[in-house]
Amino acid sequence: MDGKVLARIGAAAFVGLAATVTAIEMTKRDAAPPSPPVLTDHAPAPVDPMHRLLVRCQRLGAEATRDPVCLKAWADNRRRFLGSDRPAVEPSAGNR
Repeated sequence: MDGKVLARIGAAAFVGLAATVTAIEMTKRDAAPPSPPVLTDHAPAPVDPMHRLLVRCQRLGAEATRDPVCLKAWADNRRRFLGSDRPAVEPSAGNR
């Protein structure tokens, strides 16, 4: 046989195989993804009072830098985050 004929037969076999594999893949049914777990307990999550205070201070914007409550809240939050046992320093009028 001629080399060109063999090449054509090989190409036709490859195209036929590719079409068969594509048809098989298209007819497969994908498994449905697992549904997320359903929570039956609708109890509200506990609200951290520190979080509420920090949100309030965030909403104050630049004014919060002069608010002693916000300054103390930020110091307490830093101490809690960094794990320091030192108490927060109370802001005073001379520390501005």
